[in-house]
Amino acid sequence: MQNPLTQTMNNPFFKVAVVGSGISGAVCASTLARNGVYVTLFDSARGPGGRMSQRREKTEDGKELHFDHGAPFFSVSKSELLCLVQEWQSRGLVAEWKEKFGSFDFRTLKFDNIYQEGSRKRYVGVPGMNSICKALCNESGVESKFGVSVGRVEWLDDAKLWSLIGVDGQNLGQFKGLVASDKNIVSPRIAEVTGRLPPLDLKLVPELSAKLHNLAARPCFAVMLAFAEPLSSIPVKGISFKNSKLLSWAYCDSSKPSRSTASERWVLHSTAEYAADIIAQTGLKKPSEITLNKVAEQLFQEFQSTGLNISQPFYKRAHRWGSAFPAVSIAEDEKCLWDKSKRLAICGDFCVSPNVEGAIQSGLAAALRLKDSVSCL
Repeated sequence: MQNPLTQTMNNPFFKVAVVGSGISGAVCASTLARNGVYVTLFDSARGPGGRMSQRREKTEDGKELHFDHGAPFFSVSKSELLCLVQEWQSRGLVAEWKEKFGSFDFRTLKFDNIYQEGSRKRYVGVPGMNSICKALCNESGVESKFGVSVGRVEWLDDAKLWSLIGVDGQNLGQFKGLVASDKNIVSPRIAEVTGRLPPLDLKLVPELSAKLHNLAARPCFAVMLAFAEPLSSIPVKGISFKNSKLLSWAYCDSSKPSRSTASERWVLHSTAEYAADIIAQTGLKKPSEITLNKVAEQLFQEFQSTGLNISQPFYKRAHRWGSAFPAVSIAEDEKCLWDKSKRLAICGDFCVSPNVEGAIQSGLAAALRLKDSVSCL
């Protein structure tokens, strides 16, 4: 005789598919599972995290380096989110990043503001930003399938179920509800990158299609640097830049709690304007090594031009975030898009605000909609 959990896992009427394992999808999946809804989570990447993923790089001599090359940290202001973060902290998934930050003006070549604590605490995942998503995607009731790309999403009107098909034509299962936390599931932009149509045809959700038709985003290049010696001339561990056409942010990744200090590692983030200009020249396809090397050198030279006595790194590599930050918020009040008749939730930072807090809020809102809908069976 099957136990209740196994019966639930095998019954599509009690299953929800979550596509995307960034913080929004991971929070949604975990919340659903904790409320008795069995979740299958799909992501085309090798592991969870999305923009909170951690990059593993290898030097020519085989040395492994880790970089949080997306979101450097996050803060929360909502009381319900603070409770969630405190739970993560008690589980050892999160720690405060207590370092000095500052603002550097390229016009004066000086820091015009250095501060220890902002108005809100800065949190980081430990030992990497992706640690939170890893833990949430491995909770009981969540079956995570990485390296699986969803190619097509179909609504079976007779059965009132969602059917997911992989890009290779494989049947990925049928589900009572669907959560799209990866905007590529619905964004027409995916066609320009891959040559394939987005998996979810917006004709299936005409009430939502107007908001989803143009999910504008601001691109960014991240450059990962590793130095043999500390950059002792820099008085802060996080820098926001003013009056630079190339750089928007820089932060010392190795200064975060529970990171290796065998080398000093910095991450540079470009301005959206610089990234958009490079993409306009090279296209949306995966950038070539020549392009990435050019970007890495240009951003590093800008970093050096601060006059902060920055030495040459022993490792330097660029990564492109083609749609790093949403340019608009499409569901600020509702926190997610919701089609009750088809039990479809669309969530992510693009719904609320372009940061980790907004993504968490949206994931929680989507879980609430699905939980109440699926439990009404």
